Amino acid sequence: MPIRSLCITESADRPTVQTFIGMHNAGVEITVVCPADHPNNAVLQDAGVPTIDIRLPKNFDKDGIAKLRAELIRGQYDIVHTFNNKAVTNGLRAARGLPVKIVCYRGIVGALGFLDPMSWMRYLNPRIDRIVCVADAIRRHFLQMQPAFLRMPATRPVTIHKGHLLEWYDSEPTDLGQFGIPQDAFVIGCTANYRPRKGIDYLIDAIGMLPSDIPAHLLLVGRMDAKKLTARIKASPAAERIHRVGFRTDAPELSAACDVFCLPSTKREGLARSIIEAMAYRVPPVVTDSGGSPELVVDGVSGIVVPPQDAASLATAFEKLYRDPNLRARMGDAARARIATDFRNEDTVNKTIELYRDLIP
Repeated sequence: MPIRSLCITESADRPTVQTFIGMHNAGVEITVVCPADHPNNAVLQDAGVPTIDIRLPKNFDKDGIAKLRAELIRGQYDIVHTFNNKAVTNGLRAARGLPVKIVCYRGIVGALGFLDPMSWMRYLNPRIDRIVCVADAIRRHFLQMQPAFLRMPATRPVTIHKGHLLEWYDSEPTDLGQFGIPQDAFVIGCTANYRPRKGIDYLIDAIGMLPSDIPAHLLLVGRMDAKKLTARIKASPAAERIHRVGFRTDAPELSAACDVFCLPSTKREGLARSIIEAMAYRVPPVVTDSGGSPELVVDGVSGIVVPPQDAASLATAFEKLYRDPNLRARMGDAARARIATDFRNEDTVNKTIELYRDLIP
């Protein structure tokens, strides 16, 4: 009998949607709980993947839990696979007492603890059979939590990298001239939403440290309108060369137009899609030794890895790449090759199906 999986997500990204489609094509009877007005709902339906519009506006949504439970009973599912916090809390309640396996996706390091009651209602809940960790750094965190006697079994967290398809990254780079960036500029790109753990402040400082003969411009993509960041930029000697363009639907094409990509996270990084997008476009990345970033970037081969919270090391890496165009080209080629061989969506599909089969005799 084919495995039947109910996947619960509010806003699945492109790689996750492709994984759903891949599992469907491989014979898994997968149904996705996804809002009807989300653009990827139509993508799933066009691919033949059944979807159900069940809304989960709260961590414990009585109406949503009832609808999920009714669907679990109706469909006689083998697995409930959740993809965000609300999906976990509501999915666990909906599955109470039912003979289904619970699989959860986890995309960041930390942000949970044994003394936090909500953590026990989510990822530390013993009812969970497997936690799919998008990076091995996340799995290690689960297995190294203190106190040791409360740790989950080592078999529960499993690393499955989120794979991509190179064909998604063949669009033409966006013209950066619209932002006032000169054609001969050395452009460092960063796509993120501003929050302390993303380390954007250190990136601002690093740009200001670069020698004056380097025509460096920094392109910041995402929600970066925080007052603290604005003050940091104004105080920088490179303020006029720092460009905030806000949220953009063409973020990958913006990264493609840059000479270098940087994500200077200080902690808790998972497997950042923005890094993968840049690497797929042959843009060499400079990342910090934080979370899953070193799993993506092989230091000195497909990019440069520097210590977190170290603006000087970021500046040194940028200068090295600026002064050696051949090194940039080699690292860019190696970056794309790494995504092509080690972070394939096909592997994500196969490993997820293998996990399902391990759970369902």
